[in-house]
Amino acid sequence: MLARVAIVGNSAAALSALERFRQYDRQTPVTVVSAEPGVAYSRVLLPYYLGHKIHLRGLFIRTSSFYKRMGVELISGSSARVEEVDTASRRLKLASGRYVGFDKLLIASGSRPTRPPIPGIEHPAVHELWTLRDAVELEPLLRKGARMLVIGSGFVALQAAWVGYRRGLFVTVVELERRIMPRVLDEPAARLLSEAIGAHSVSVHTGTHTEGLEEDGRGGVRVYTRELGPLAADVVVVATGVRPNDALLAEALEPGLAGIPVDRSMATVVDGVFAAGDVARGPTALGGPLEIHALWPTAVEQGKVAGANLAGARLVYGGSLSMNVTEMFGYTVVSLGRIFETSGERVNVYRELRGVKYLKVIEKDGVPVGAVALGDPETASRLGQLRPLIRQRRGVKELQAILEEGLASRQLSDCLPRPVSGRYQRLKEA
Repeated sequence: MLARVAIVGNSAAALSALERFRQYDRQTPVTVVSAEPGVAYSRVLLPYYLGHKIHLRGLFIRTSSFYKRMGVELISGSSARVEEVDTASRRLKLASGRYVGFDKLLIASGSRPTRPPIPGIEHPAVHELWTLRDAVELEPLLRKGARMLVIGSGFVALQAAWVGYRRGLFVTVVELERRIMPRVLDEPAARLLSEAIGAHSVSVHTGTHTEGLEEDGRGGVRVYTRELGPLAADVVVVATGVRPNDALLAEALEPGLAGIPVDRSMATVVDGVFAAGDVARGPTALGGPLEIHALWPTAVEQGKVAGANLAGARLVYGGSLSMNVTEMFGYTVVSLGRIFETSGERVNVYRELRGVKYLKVIEKDGVPVGAVALGDPETASRLGQLRPLIRQRRGVKELQAILEEGLASRQLSDCLPRPVSGRYQRLKEA
């Protein structure tokens, strides 16, 4: 039995690790430390709250009784922010000055939004959509007829734009790159989505440099762009990227690379210290260098492996596979695995296929390794069937069968990532 376990974080990776750990060990004292106040909530549901699809209380995924049932001491709030991880003395230093000792540690500290270095970007009218506090602050500002300007065009940015549109705001999106969603959509898919966004009377401007913000003297702001001149806004949402909260374990970081590197047991190079979720740079299902897949399902998967191994199990993670699914502007948008083809890979493109407006599948050696799709809410979302094909290295012939026969049998929930049976393997004893 371990003497003490500490978990930094209180979201997907931390929760799944805690639950899995308790399946192995009901006795060892566990302390969960989180800079966010209160019990855990779902970050992926924040747009649904802002869109009035769910009530505020619907965001919370655990209650205080959960932590009691798990036999956990929860220390949360700004005073619980971890300022230092002392791996030599095996203790955490919190902002309050309190120390939390540990024998084994999981760092599941997540990631944080990054703001571009633009003059005026810290103006009070500029908001993010990342935390519960962000959403609560944004909610009363989304008034019908107000002017919203979104800087960035990734999933979070376009979800914010979609919410603004649905709530009756005049929405403008500005993106530095030449197309929207440049990291997750190829050119044809981005063009189709841009057209759909425009059809909803949302203005999209790509290749646009934002150079500064200032108050307009009437309660709003002017956003200065190089290409378009000044744009007026009542509320600005910036969503241009995130960065892992990896500074806590600086001794494990690699020069020039973000994220705490972990092996297939989710262990870091520091003995007894594990990492999982957005903060971890780990193995992928497609092989190659370690990557950060800052996705809720990946955090859950990694957390389960880390939690078991904190308890002394010897589980191996099969690797993460990126997958994004969202519904906006009349399309279900799916990106899965490798999005952009490399040398030696073949691209198959399908158009107007049983409700799928556009589907690109990348294959290597006869096996699918990634896909991009846009379609209607009923059909494109069912393309989650590609995920096990990629994981299990199954051939393109099976993909063709799915496209021809299987699309009518799946639901949106089936598209969302889940652990695949047999994915976790026990290490053979030496």
